Amino acid sequence: MSVDAVKLTADLVRCVSVTPDEGGALVLLEALLHEAGFQTTRVDRGKVCNLFARWGSGKNGRTFGFNGHTDVVPIGNIEDWSTDPFGAEIKDGFMYGRGTTDMKSGVAAFAAAAIDFVQNTPPDGSIVLAVTGDEEGEATDGTVALLDWMAANNERMDHCLVGEPTCPDTMGEMMKIGRRGSLTAFIEARGVQGHSAYPHRARNPVHAMAELVAALAAAKLDTGTEHFDPSTLAVVTFDTGNPATNVIPANCHATVNIRFNDAHSGQSLTAWLAAQADAISAATGVEFTQKVKISGESFFTPPGELSSLVAKAVEAQTGVVPTLSTSGGTSDARFVKNHCPVVEFGLVGKTMHQVDERVEVAQITQLKAIYSQILRDYFA
Repeated sequence: MSVDAVKLTADLVRCVSVTPDEGGALVLLEALLHEAGFQTTRVDRGKVCNLFARWGSGKNGRTFGFNGHTDVVPIGNIEDWSTDPFGAEIKDGFMYGRGTTDMKSGVAAFAAAAIDFVQNTPPDGSIVLAVTGDEEGEATDGTVALLDWMAANNERMDHCLVGEPTCPDTMGEMMKIGRRGSLTAFIEARGVQGHSAYPHRARNPVHAMAELVAALAAAKLDTGTEHFDPSTLAVVTFDTGNPATNVIPANCHATVNIRFNDAHSGQSLTAWLAAQADAISAATGVEFTQKVKISGESFFTPPGELSSLVAKAVEAQTGVVPTLSTSGGTSDARFVKNHCPVVEFGLVGKTMHQVDERVEVAQITQLKAIYSQILRDYFA
């Protein structure tokens, strides 16, 4: 019996799985996959719930993997929603709810495609689903934990598809073959507090920080590379926490986020930020310190067997040839790329993380058809 991907999406959306709460989503998914003959293992770590499911022994043929997540971001102000954020209400051809786009529909479409495939045409090989509840959070105990567990238990994927929404406006128009790296620097400037009427007796960290963030914002990191757009830098906060109008504060803080291409590494950019701060420190006497969090390095999967496989299935089901892109933010593909070749393809993501997040119902069915063809062609 065929699995209804639309119904499964709705069932998952009704699970209140705001990171890091599992909300019943992985329990539901595990029961469905286990009943269909998948060997399932919960790979929970810390406060995060994860699910590994395999069909096939892994000893014969190739293994095709799918990575996705069932956790979602908070809903924001519920009064701004026109429907119940966890109601999965369908109106005017769209299903509304948190996670409908990012990415319970992707998980549902692949799970439905995989179950139908192994029941109707059992392949000479294996299928793996590695589903996390920590993609929208710190991502330290999610897909990373699954990959750690797979390495410890001699589990392997030969190729992997991440089902994040990848299409900007039209179904089928884009797939991801890489992602930019992401780095956040938390910068502190330490000066000498004083009276604002006697600035010469103080050492103003606000002025020094303003000079630094202006220099960083004006910097041109690169002009892009063969497969990536130019790197970007954004100053996302600048704060002293100073309630007084007649006091020069002793400290000032700023946060900078850099999305970088393969012309850089997290380490090289960390050194560059420190050098910029050192130059201003030498001129002003204000000391700078920084704490850097590297969420992921840039990566790129060269066009080849995997991207061609996915592109062929997308074109067959949508009539659209997908652009091979490295644009956008980060995803858990940044972890999977250390395990095996990985690409990303999913539906239109215009409303992800927004109020009234919604997905066109027909796209869920279409996505299942694309994933089904990928599996047929992979194991042909």
